[in-house]
Amino acid sequence: IDLTSIDSVGPPIDVTVSHWDRLDYNFKGGVDDTIRALTNEILSTIREIATLNSLFREHISFFPTRIDANDPYRLADFAASITTGTPEELQAVLEERDAEMRLHKALVLLSKEREVSKLQQEIQAKVEEKMTEAQRKYFLTEQLKSIKKELGMEKDDKEALIQKYRKKLKTYSKDAISQEVMETIDSEIEKLSTLEKNSSEFNVTRSYLDWLTNIPWGIFSKENFDIRDARKVLDRDHYGLDEVKDTILQFIAVGKLKGTVQGKILCLAGPPGTGKTSIGKSVADALGRKFYRFSVGGLSDVSEIKGHRRTYVGAMPGKLIQCLKSIGTSNPLVLIDEIDKLGRDHRGDPSSALLEVLDPSQNSMFRDHFLDVPVDLSQVLFMCTANDLERIPGPLLDRMEVIRLSGYDVPEKLAIAEQYLVPKAMRENGILSKQEKEEEEEEVEDSDIKQEENETSKHDSDLYTRTKGVPESLSIEKSALESLVRWYCREAGVRNLSKHIDKIVRKLALQIVAEDEGAELTEKSARKSNTWSVTDSNLNEYVGKPIFTSDRMYEKDPLPHGIVMGLAWTSMGGSALYIETQSIKRGVDSDGKRRGGGMLKVTGQLGKVMEESTQISYTVARARLAEIDEKNTYYDDNDIHMHVPEGATPKDGPSAGITMVTAMLSLALDKPIRNDLAMTGEISLTGKVLPVGGIKEKTMAARRAGIKCLIFPAANKRDYDELPDYLKDGLEVHFADDYSTVREVAFGS
Repeated sequence: IDLTSIDSVGPPIDVTVSHWDRLDYNFKGGVDDTIRALTNEILSTIREIATLNSLFREHISFFPTRIDANDPYRLADFAASITTGTPEELQAVLEERDAEMRLHKALVLLSKEREVSKLQQEIQAKVEEKMTEAQRKYFLTEQLKSIKKELGMEKDDKEALIQKYRKKLKTYSKDAISQEVMETIDSEIEKLSTLEKNSSEFNVTRSYLDWLTNIPWGIFSKENFDIRDARKVLDRDHYGLDEVKDTILQFIAVGKLKGTVQGKILCLAGPPGTGKTSIGKSVADALGRKFYRFSVGGLSDVSEIKGHRRTYVGAMPGKLIQCLKSIGTSNPLVLIDEIDKLGRDHRGDPSSALLEVLDPSQNSMFRDHFLDVPVDLSQVLFMCTANDLERIPGPLLDRMEVIRLSGYDVPEKLAIAEQYLVPKAMRENGILSKQEKEEEEEEVEDSDIKQEENETSKHDSDLYTRTKGVPESLSIEKSALESLVRWYCREAGVRNLSKHIDKIVRKLALQIVAEDEGAELTEKSARKSNTWSVTDSNLNEYVGKPIFTSDRMYEKDPLPHGIVMGLAWTSMGGSALYIETQSIKRGVDSDGKRRGGGMLKVTGQLGKVMEESTQISYTVARARLAEIDEKNTYYDDNDIHMHVPEGATPKDGPSAGITMVTAMLSLALDKPIRNDLAMTGEISLTGKVLPVGGIKEKTMAARRAGIKCLIFPAANKRDYDELPDYLKDGLEVHFADDYSTVREVAFGS
């Protein structure tokens, strides 16, 4: 039928159609050769597709009974129906009234289907080929494994693992592994042999055995007992730090007498930038031990120290067991950095976990949560670093031998800059480079002599030469370094000094390259002077204007009334600070009487201890004023305001007691204090001067500020006597056990 028109879309739809006359092929005139050829080709194509595609075979099974091969119309319809042609292509076959064209369109669809079937067969053949090859390799591999296993040439994965563990255990001496550990290992190996490889328990046991067998049981590195060599190594990388170096040499001397250096626990306490962390590596080299460092700053998880329980997913031993495995010896030097910054939360208290680790009487049987067997840490030399000992819990601090590192003074900083920092900065920034060896070195028969020469000259500047293009006159003069130390880098350590020297050398490198290439630089980076030598006169071209412009806040002599310089110690080193007091005259009421009583107001971000010290000092000052002049009513007539600059810096501690008393008496007696006098000491309610800490740091701070006269507590005389002579040179020092001595020095008799 033909669709003539759509009369109504309904529902139901109403259309007008016209019917075709029945399409019957006329056989009376004989079959046309073209029709015959097309019919034969269609039948041949159908048979070919049927051999390629099983889906076609199902359709063709109905062909002999339902379709007359002599009817081209029905044959064309059947041929088109079994193809996967598009609806438009099938509709075109149906609409064709001419028998020849109808057969031709059906043949086109069959030809396309044949090509698709061929492509499908090719794809299937390639996939089967790959699968067959993979299966073949798999079967051959399994047969090979089976043959090797029968011949005893190879074992399965489980047996190979067990054999590996047994072999690893044989590398340790018999007495190295304790009976308890050996029983645990044997038990785990036996359990491993009974487990399936794909089970989760198998992987847990395997991981446990990996850790147990890889700990260096009884393996120790050969130690150096030569004091001279150790001293060279220690002096090679660090200037000063004599107390640390002497302690290490003592360990070596004891080790030479006993045959081994026992594990110790040292704590290096001092300001930042004084070499606490870096000296750990040098100490390890001096002792001939391997070095391992981990920081516990902010650590709040006990599992980092003692490991996780094996029941947890992803469980691992703690840092100490990881250290032994990675280092491969049982006597390394372990540096525990920032031990004063341990955290504490719901996951536990790591400082308590460290008690067992850092106790020489307990760490020989240290038990990690993951291993759960005793591990001997008694041969490990522990070194800890801290800035503030007060933040370390008492029981933990009690287990450590504390070595206090004071800050560096000006001569020490200059020596460090000249000998270490400047050459290092020039090497790292390309100003100096290693000499190229033109000729091969002659062989040295005595290897010990050669090794000693290499060690002594390892960091010698003779090994380096100026890089090509670097002017010969380029240098950083001592005057520039002195200015850096005095006006830019007054902190206790040398880290900031190192940064400034790096900045200078980087700018020199930029100027060298820019002038070589003819490139323009900004006014700030361009070289303004005619010389490549950095001196105090052109230093500001490289590091800017000085941070500090004066040694003291008050330059005039004597100081204004009520102002005295005190000496303080912080985790950053010693510092000189002023105690300022000012009187506030009270008003009178209508009867002419003074309002209120004696009051003390305190500012300057003082801590609780220092606030209490101000109250004690005020009481002592009132009592001493009454002894000096009974008629003096200064404190009754005036309120006192005490301030400690700088206001943004928190301050605490009792060591400013005598300074506060002196400042308040200076107001009341109307007597100024000389500007080259500084003092430190805690005051008791009865006027006793009590000892304080940080004498070396405070002395260095006083020298930086140009102080000539110092007052220390009498109990600190032994600390002052231990200072090097160059720190004490030119100082007038008084030791007081009672405030009367302080008053005599400050105000005169």
